[in-house]
Amino acid sequence: MSETGSGPLAGVRIIELGSLGPGPFGCMLLSDMGADVIRVDRPKSGDDDFPDVVLRGRRSVHLDLKSAHGVVALTRLLETSDVLCEGFRPGVLERLGFAPEKCWQLNERLIIARVTGWGQEGPRSHTVGHDVNYAAVSGLLHTIGRAGGDPVIPLNIGADGAGGWMLAFGIVCALLESRQSGRGQVVDVAMVDASALLMAKWYGELAAGSWRDERGVNRVDGGSHYYNVYRTSDNRFLSVGAIEPQYYERFMTLLGIDPSTLPAQNERSFWPEQITRVAAILKVQTLEHWLKIFENEEVCVVPVLGLNDAPRDLHLQERRTYIEVDGILQPGEAPRFSRTPGAVRHIPKAGEHTKEVLDELGLKQ
Repeated sequence: MSETGSGPLAGVRIIELGSLGPGPFGCMLLSDMGADVIRVDRPKSGDDDFPDVVLRGRRSVHLDLKSAHGVVALTRLLETSDVLCEGFRPGVLERLGFAPEKCWQLNERLIIARVTGWGQEGPRSHTVGHDVNYAAVSGLLHTIGRAGGDPVIPLNIGADGAGGWMLAFGIVCALLESRQSGRGQVVDVAMVDASALLMAKWYGELAAGSWRDERGVNRVDGGSHYYNVYRTSDNRFLSVGAIEPQYYERFMTLLGIDPSTLPAQNERSFWPEQITRVAAILKVQTLEHWLKIFENEEVCVVPVLGLNDAPRDLHLQERRTYIEVDGILQPGEAPRFSRTPGAVRHIPKAGEHTKEVLDELGLKQ
């Protein structure tokens, strides 16, 4: 049975050549929106049954692309698909015999989405790397951390996560264009480009002189007292984002500080002193105490929640931001569509649908 959903991408078929990082994440987004994503996993020994949430919603087949049978099966899949997504190093797809020109002989409308760390061209294009490396080169990693401290690694979201979003966006853009032209094209997705794009606003502020190229000394990088994270007496944390003057004044007032006695909100020289002052006040009481103080107040203050606590947040519960699928609590589909909603579907085991898909192709396993 096809895993095609009923979301806005229903009817779109994507062949995903198994990879790590942004490829699976981007294809998860497309699958959540109803695309029929067939993931080609290499046969291997060991445990293929680990329930990886980002692989949800696919049909998974085991194909050895170095064998004649695997080549025939992939060829037939590409003949009737809309997208081929691959995350190999540049040149590997060509060596497997599926260069873009060869693919277009099979299917001239085929979109070939190629996601790598450094891109298809450039001095680093054939070198290895991971999220932390791409975030480092793009300037993103340099900006995260406390003043005078080392850069802080923001999980693998600055390039892997951003790269997955860029991959999904690029594929949808290419599909829209293909409806007009009737032709496919290559979508070159580089994680380093995605990481750099996340910094667009800050490059603008840097050019305007409102951003210093230093960690922890700017408005929204922990340098200011009104956009920061503070510890409470029970060793929990509050996030504060009181940027706008009216929110800032109310926040300080609720702390017992008269805003009229303070220097201008954006006077950088007094930020360190005020960070210490605010931290000392918040450290005296528990998180729950402060949440009651700030409840229903326009101050942009909410708790810092862990992975176990976030799904229990009342707002996120009402929106069903987290759902349970295959016994695993996980983020639900996003964004939301009023008429053609997406859906989170089964997390497959590697190779689970091999027979089913090969039967559809008229091939034996």
